[in-house]
Amino acid sequence: MSNLGLKRTKIVATLGPATDREGELEKMIQSGLDVVRINMSHGNPEEHKARAQRVRELAEKFDHEVGVLVDLQGPKIRIARFAEDKIFLNTGDKFALDNNVDKNSGNQHEVGLTYKNLPYDVKPGDKLLLDDGRLVFQVDNVEGERVNTTVIVGGALSNNKGINLSGGGLSAAALTDKDKEDIITAAEIGADYLALSFPRSAEDVEYCRSLAQKAGLNCAIVSKVERAEAVADDATLDGIILASDVIMIARGDLGVEVGDAQLPALQKKMIKRSRQLNRVTITATQMMETMIENAIPTRAEVFDVANAVMDGTDAVMLSGETATGRSPSLVIETMGRICREAEKQRSARESTHRIDESFTAVDETVAMAAMYAANHFDIKAIVALTESGNTALLMSRISSGKPIIALTPHKETRRKVTLYRGVYPSSVDFDGVTEDETRDEVVKLIKKYGIAKEGEMILLTRGESRGLMGGTNMLEIIKIS
Repeated sequence: MSNLGLKRTKIVATLGPATDREGELEKMIQSGLDVVRINMSHGNPEEHKARAQRVRELAEKFDHEVGVLVDLQGPKIRIARFAEDKIFLNTGDKFALDNNVDKNSGNQHEVGLTYKNLPYDVKPGDKLLLDDGRLVFQVDNVEGERVNTTVIVGGALSNNKGINLSGGGLSAAALTDKDKEDIITAAEIGADYLALSFPRSAEDVEYCRSLAQKAGLNCAIVSKVERAEAVADDATLDGIILASDVIMIARGDLGVEVGDAQLPALQKKMIKRSRQLNRVTITATQMMETMIENAIPTRAEVFDVANAVMDGTDAVMLSGETATGRSPSLVIETMGRICREAEKQRSARESTHRIDESFTAVDETVAMAAMYAANHFDIKAIVALTESGNTALLMSRISSGKPIIALTPHKETRRKVTLYRGVYPSSVDFDGVTEDETRDEVVKLIKKYGIAKEGEMILLTRGESRGLMGGTNMLEIIKIS
């Protein structure tokens, strides 16, 4: 709990060669890192395990829990390679994507495919977007396993660039054989979060969860919303949100498939709807991209991060900025500063969440009552004694400026809440301790971290029965003395 009070919004940072540099990971944790992302698209299982182990050793050293998110690669919907590595296409050129072209022999007129289903997924008139939408091809016709196109937007095209279909509709399964192997690696790591790429439905998410559980990994599932089909209608999106623990707004592929102009509204919609359904959100992709090379972000990037915070996102994510950038710890420090300023705004501290709704569970009722009391009374902090972390999650759906301390004896729970906005994990063992002793220990902790001083008040929630998941049924206001 060493970074308590620095910021409410959590920072997810991707590990890579830059974070392997001597002393860099230590500086990242001290700068406000909350969760690390292990990208299974790069590296090997041994590297991933070593990095996760190093993170946990340093987190222990600095008394600051850091969650581990393993991000599955998903299907590789890409072209193959060119004989000369790169070509340049002009608007109006004819170009073919063909399964029968050798994977290393692409040329000015054609290239092979790593995604073999493309000829069966497209029809004349479809638009294909390559290299994150930098090039646009229109499908003229399909001849067997060859897709003939006309270049609408030209440019340089190099090896292994991604393919998107405007409006969605590619049939690639969300989980590949590689992903299934990587889930076993994630289980060996003991991942706190497992991210699923390209889910199209709740069924994809449920299948991923079943594979994780079969591997012995009982972690939270992150759905990366990056396909047009996932946001095609409210019912599909709600199904994915409810089947998941976390929604990642992956703005790269999603923007290519639905169009950049739709992204801002979709981001706000997904954050709002996820909070309504008691799920967590991560806003990702190019948040501070220029800081891969530069010491300061652009003003547009500052606004992007701040707007995501004011929208209510739980976390903001860094990719290449930390994996391969010049100074990962500087990026985290800069992003933390932007988050803290945005969190001061009234819109980020007030909430009408579920104010007109009825509650269906005792722990939810206590959590909502606690946050209402904290936001309307002079409470300095909320302390939740929790087994699963669910009470802290429910509390964190209410916008507030008050810290929520999740006190739990379970390391897995402490790591899980690292992603919840405004929630700070702390270790506790109240086994065999009386109610009065519990209260005294909570007050000692609050004093230790300087959250409240004598005469000020905190709010405590707990359950009558220790060790019972979902058993929170008591709320108490304590005056520090």
